[in-house]
Amino acid sequence: MPDFLPRSNPWRAILWGGLLGGLGDFLFAFIFYGWKIRVFQSVAAGLLGREVAFAGGAPTFALGVGLHFLIGIIWAALFHVLTRLLPALIRSTANTVLAGLLFGLVVFYGMNSVVLPLSALHTQAWPPAWAPWPITAHMLVVGLPIALVARRYSARPPAHE
Repeated sequence: MPDFLPRSNPWRAILWGGLLGGLGDFLFAFIFYGWKIRVFQSVAAGLLGREVAFAGGAPTFALGVGLHFLIGIIWAALFHVLTRLLPALIRSTANTVLAGLLFGLVVFYGMNSVVLPLSALHTQAWPPAWAPWPITAHMLVVGLPIALVARRYSARPPAHE
């Protein structure tokens, strides 16, 4: 089957990985926490503070959605950098799946132990949160898509004809 998309494209890997990981987390958040505007106002609260974000209605919801996907793209960029330093992470499908699942853990604990405590929310950094469903979701719908997209758009030698 012909491959119409270029194999090596870091910008596509970062953009699509971040958008897909962000979409997976977006859907998980609404399923797990309920279809409430506050779910993404809480993302905006990391920048604006709780009082301003929760009083902001639809505009702070939209800001939260935008920030959510920007954060996903940043995580995908970080994974891309890791694959340049450690190409074995995506050398095979098995490596990619394992790396993606582990990266999902890094994203979950990075957000909860570093990013959120440093944000305007000032959440507790330590001990890290134990939340089985959100942890599993970050592994499956954030880390794994980022890794699979990174593998898809990574430079690999052409197949022998």
